[in-house]
Amino acid sequence: MSERIVTTGADEGERAAESALRPHGLEEFVGQRVVREQLSLVLDAAKARGGTSDHVLFSGPPGLGKTTLAMIVASEMGAPLRQSSGPAIQHAGDLAAVLSSLDEGEVLFLDEIHRMARPAEEMLYMAMEDFRVDVIVGKGPGATAIPLELPRFTLVGATTRAGLLPAPLRDRFGFTGYLDFYTPEELVQVLRRSAALLGVQLTAEGAAEIGRRSRGTPRIANRLLRRVRDWAQVRGSGLVDRRAARAALEVYEVDERGLDRLDRAVLDALCRRFGGGPVGLSTLAVVVGEEAETVETVAEPFLVREGLLGRTPRGRVALPETWAHLGLTPPRDAPWQVPPGAEEPEEGESGAAAGGDGA
Repeated sequence: MSERIVTTGADEGERAAESALRPHGLEEFVGQRVVREQLSLVLDAAKARGGTSDHVLFSGPPGLGKTTLAMIVASEMGAPLRQSSGPAIQHAGDLAAVLSSLDEGEVLFLDEIHRMARPAEEMLYMAMEDFRVDVIVGKGPGATAIPLELPRFTLVGATTRAGLLPAPLRDRFGFTGYLDFYTPEELVQVLRRSAALLGVQLTAEGAAEIGRRSRGTPRIANRLLRRVRDWAQVRGSGLVDRRAARAALEVYEVDERGLDRLDRAVLDALCRRFGGGPVGLSTLAVVVGEEAETVETVAEPFLVREGLLGRTPRGRVALPETWAHLGLTPPRDAPWQVPPGAEEPEEGESGAAAGGDGA
């Protein structure tokens, strides 16, 4: 069942701006060199055979281009794109309705595929492999399975939590691409392209300043570019240079390292309220007023990558650089040393599962 999202005018404007900046082909897509090359081979081979592409899975943190690449797959194959998401498919009937309405060669994009309901997930196995599903009619001993043939289609899945996908589902994807964070230099390329499309005057210094604070994420870089553009138009000369970038990002509470309000709230709570930890994810989320999943998927990947947060079996801990960044003095018993033989929680493991959540 496809999602129907109600948005305000401001939301629609932001979505339209993001959509306008999306590249439409692999040659326009900046960064992810290895994934681009591998995906290009898969698609070119499928076109040469005159058939549909293998099923494709993209995984990685939010904002790195998974949805854009799904659109590019459809564009490169010259096929229509059908979009839905895991949370929207909560019953096998929902999935059967979507699959049965597909046309030959169509590309079906399922975002956050790891959140699909288990009955629908099991139906998807057969659909991906044999291009058919069994529709159950009736209940109890009199129930009958009616096989329904499907047109050949390409499934493109996207997930921020690849570890939560069951192995039978992962194995049915012919190609899996992991998207990693972008370098500041790659983000500068993204910003230059976006500035040209938006008609923004962007200097090299301004692009470097915005790219440095964009957390390695193109979506954030484009959003910050639009906010700096707003500041330059209202309070500056219209030119997006280093001065405009610094002044605007100070207004929007994005610091020199790219940390935003949520990042600083997490680190501040960890150090000031819990003495550096260890503290469980659920407790930390309650203190900062966010959902645990938001903290785990939005804030944590960047903070861990920057060396500002550690994940241990007992919970989250502040690292030496955390205290320095906040201008605080760490306690003598600061928990930066993970006990010998201890390992980080498995991907997808919450703070409660990792321990240290006795709030």
